[in-house]
Amino acid sequence: MIKFILLVNKQGQTRLSSYYSWLSMGERVAMESEIIRKCLSRSELQCSFIEFRGYKITYRRYASLFFIVGTDGEEENELGMLEFIHALVETFDRFFESVCELDIMFNLEKAHFILDEMVMNGCIVETNKSNILKPIQLLMDKEGGDSTMFGGR
Repeated sequence: MIKFILLVNKQGQTRLSSYYSWLSMGERVAMESEIIRKCLSRSELQCSFIEFRGYKITYRRYASLFFIVGTDGEEENELGMLEFIHALVETFDRFFESVCELDIMFNLEKAHFILDEMVMNGCIVETNKSNILKPIQLLMDKEGGDSTMFGGR
């Protein structure tokens, strides 16, 4: 079961985070900073899996963003988590048309919406890009395609 998902830039700044089990803000901040430091300090020749405080961390770098997924212990398949990360990136790519860090920052509610369509209560429920993007496209069509669909500008 997925415990958390983080999107982090190369400087170590969290751009998106989603937690599926309760942690206090202090615990989240401390854990995030340690995990981010560990992931960013690893070379490209090292594998994308680390164990940390009982979590199995799977991460992957795409352009300037690190996608980090934390699961509990031995129950999850690491390669399956890499496939999930790749599906998430492809879905963001299709929606944002070549996603970058600024797309995530300026459309955070849409990024969370897409992530919520893929993961529910820590379980991956959908990986089909068309099925994931259909609800958000319907909302955008209903609102006329502007950026106010979630109460923005």
